[in-house]
Amino acid sequence: MKTHPLALFRYCPRCGSAAFAVHDHRSKRCDDCGFTYYANASASAAAVVRNVRGELLLVRRAFAPHAGTRCFPGGFAEHDESLESTCLRELREETGLTGRDPIFLFSLPNLYTYSELQIHTLDSFFSVTVDDETALFAADDAAAVEWHRLSLDLLNTIALESHRSALRRLVEKS
Repeated sequence: MKTHPLALFRYCPRCGSAAFAVHDHRSKRCDDCGFTYYANASASAAAVVRNVRGELLLVRRAFAPHAGTRCFPGGFAEHDESLESTCLRELREETGLTGRDPIFLFSLPNLYTYSELQIHTLDSFFSVTVDDETALFAADDAAAVEWHRLSLDLLNTIALESHRSALRRLVEKS
């Protein structure tokens, strides 16, 4: 059975009433004050970086969820930034690399479980150019940064379903 995205929220954030009930598959409504809260998808962005040998840059996750598994460098958008800016910021924070010219490839929905919450995300993937690959180092929430041959053999090491789907798409187009 699928858990409602707002299952952990029992009280209305406006008036504090316990009459905060499921309204539909992504919202709750307060029967006392009429406030409706929607659990919309959280935006994230990931960088697809290839080196001069055509290898793909992946990071190994340092923390839960999915510590030790791989994913594309990326993360959640801040309130005041575009997805392109998110992509470049996360690439720099996790790998030390400065990217430029992000080109939108595709977006994929994902379910990300964190602190007992199932967060619906919309993950956008961007092709990013990096001029200096020598600045590479693991930082922020990356335990390691690795170059890999583009291959479906990586699928069982990729943490997130949207990132596995992205890898499949990249392999199909290569």
